[in-house]
Amino acid sequence: MSLVKKFATVGGATLGSRIFGFARETLMAAALGTGPMADVFYAAFRFPNLFRRLFAEGAFNAAFVPLFAKEIEANGIEGAKRFSEEVFGVLFSVLFLITVIMELAMPLLVRWIIAPGFADDPEKFDLTVRLAIVMFPYLMSMSLTAMMSGMLNSLHHFFAAAVAPIFLNIVMIGALFYAIYYGSDPLATAWYLSWSVLVAGVLQLAVVYIGVRHAGINIGLRFPRFTPNVKRLLVLAVPAAITGGVTQINLVIGQAIASSKEGAIAALQYADRIYQLPLGVVGVAVGVVLLPELARALKSGHAREAGNIQNRSIEFVLFLTLPAAVALWLLSDDIIRVLYERGAFTASNTALVGSILAIFGLGLPGFVLIKALQPGFYAREDTKSPMRFTGIAVFVNSALSILLFPLLAERGIALAEAVAGWINTVLLLVTLLRRGHLTWEWALARRTGLLLVSSATMGGMIVYLLHRWEPLLATGSSLLTKTATLSLLILISMVVYFLVAFLIGGVDLGMIRRNLKRKPPASKPVSGPAGPDL
Repeated sequence: MSLVKKFATVGGATLGSRIFGFARETLMAAALGTGPMADVFYAAFRFPNLFRRLFAEGAFNAAFVPLFAKEIEANGIEGAKRFSEEVFGVLFSVLFLITVIMELAMPLLVRWIIAPGFADDPEKFDLTVRLAIVMFPYLMSMSLTAMMSGMLNSLHHFFAAAVAPIFLNIVMIGALFYAIYYGSDPLATAWYLSWSVLVAGVLQLAVVYIGVRHAGINIGLRFPRFTPNVKRLLVLAVPAAITGGVTQINLVIGQAIASSKEGAIAALQYADRIYQLPLGVVGVAVGVVLLPELARALKSGHAREAGNIQNRSIEFVLFLTLPAAVALWLLSDDIIRVLYERGAFTASNTALVGSILAIFGLGLPGFVLIKALQPGFYAREDTKSPMRFTGIAVFVNSALSILLFPLLAERGIALAEAVAGWINTVLLLVTLLRRGHLTWEWALARRTGLLLVSSATMGGMIVYLLHRWEPLLATGSSLLTKTATLSLLILISMVVYFLVAFLIGGVDLGMIRRNLKRKPPASKPVSGPAGPDL
């Protein structure tokens, strides 16, 4: 399967998850708006979500996948299975211990980390603690899910791991439908949502476990032992866990600062949900596919092939995210109005969330490029360099958030995150180039400039159409009229962008197709059944 098809497989499944996520957030906006219950639920949910990124996706996408690929190359499926069981036993034990400690310490965590601004409101504080206690075991399910997803990605079985997150949105949508149908108050709705998160975690784990079994590996639970392989994993995983959670770390910092203003946490969350669509579809797809591809190429001694794969991935990212950033900047209010403005979500909410989304759009290419650049370190078992860069980005984000929040409120937090993301991107890129792990291509630099021209041309078209179609997109228009107008505007903009990009040479489709469809270099044959690709 070519890289393009792998990107499409993961990106398509992620797009499905994001679409369900939009449906979920639309129902959330109608049921809770930006009121106190929305603040409480999002604050409580942010913490297990942070630890999911820190202990699950960051650690295992960065540390587990290269070591798992090495085991496949050296010892085949049986060696990989043995390594997986060793890791599973240790991971399960550590996660269980962390969960127990965090549950007991939840009041302190809410007071000092999750939402310090709630400390003066005993009702909000107590409810946040109780909801977080219900949802925190989600961490165990999702961390084990991330490990098995890393196994599936290394075995080139991408679909099951990519489709699993959809179940979180489906279960939460079911809880919201139940609450709305029976006219539940916001408090009851928050409780339904909290329990649905826990149920969804178990379902996601079941999906990837079935996928691993289908791929030919049956994981058994072993007594935890710190073997040399497990110790090596931990050495790589600790800095990788911090690095992989940089976005969540920044969001938690922003949440802690924003908790002093009612409605601010919910406003940031609603904007973040839209921003996560292109970040997820492009960034997650590239990150998930690129790491095992680079790891396998480097373990097989094909460094030049690895460099080419990474350059083409960067080009793919820029081709899709530059126009998305322009569109988010110009269409933010209209997107929020169509998706959220109903029920408890008012026109003033639209203006606030739209302004946050526009700023997030500025950071979109940077955050997606991080997903394309970090695998260049992780595939070489270097997790410390990205961790150092993440530390710098978190420091910048914290300082700017504290400085800008009194001046710009929620918009200041969004701007701080965007600036921190671009600083992280520049540090990663410069370091890869300096070490010779990434080859500078003047042709790629030229095409990047032309893609910027294409995006600017598309932006001009959007401004022109917005001026002419403003009455159709206004608050007083029907939902059908606003949706149809916005959809047509986006469609026209896409056509303009792609036409200009191809006409002026911003993208060479033939070159991308040739490079991304190249067969991976031959490696050591893998023994044991692999099963058909899910």
